[in-house]
Amino acid sequence: MTSASPFAQRTRIKICGLTREQDVDAAVAAGADAIGFVLYEKSPRYVSHQRAAELARRLPPFVTPVLLFANEEISKIIASCAYITSATAQFHGEETPADCLMATQEGVRPYLRAARIPLGAAGGSFDLVKFVFDYSSAQAILLDAHVDGYGGGGQTFNWSLLPQNVNAHLVLSGGLNAANVTDGILQVRPRCKTLSVDVSSGVEVSGPGNKGIKDPEKMNSFVAAVRAADKQLAKKSHHV
Repeated sequence: MTSASPFAQRTRIKICGLTREQDVDAAVAAGADAIGFVLYEKSPRYVSHQRAAELARRLPPFVTPVLLFANEEISKIIASCAYITSATAQFHGEETPADCLMATQEGVRPYLRAARIPLGAAGGSFDLVKFVFDYSSAQAILLDAHVDGYGGGGQTFNWSLLPQNVNAHLVLSGGLNAANVTDGILQVRPRCKTLSVDVSSGVEVSGPGNKGIKDPEKMNSFVAAVRAADKQLAKKSHHV
């Protein structure tokens, strides 16, 4: 089994789908390592690249902006990324490995590639090892639930069906919140090189019409749950 080294036990946290200045500030204060901006126009969390650039200028050093695209024209991806030179790209549509390399100018810009894992028992049929091999130029593979549209829709897939040994950095996403992220980390971390987590709807204000509006208390609770998982794993490693 591929296990993270004792020096890589801190789970990195990405909070995605931010649209407001106060939410960016609250996410940074909570301890996020990366902030995601959705540049997919059909998403209720969509922001333009100009707006994403405005929000990204609020980020302190070492907090990474991430720009999410889904089936966008390569020329537009390159143009959008030029507004935020420090950004990582995230591809969430049907982009091929060649598309990803072209859009990141042959890997000059790091990128994440989303793997859309089917819900329920069908998740076991997804060949994650092959997907990782095909997208070997990606900085990490982001695991999300396969629902209609792009994005996990607040749903989780069956983590236990993932392969036992994945030779890649993974980002766990899809329906995460403060109540389940500890369990997700404990299940998935031992299966990969390193594990990060990505949350969006799980830290939003409850109720219709609030997609893209984050709740500071939920963000703080989510980060605390991630740190609790890290402590559990560190305790286990000391007893091995």
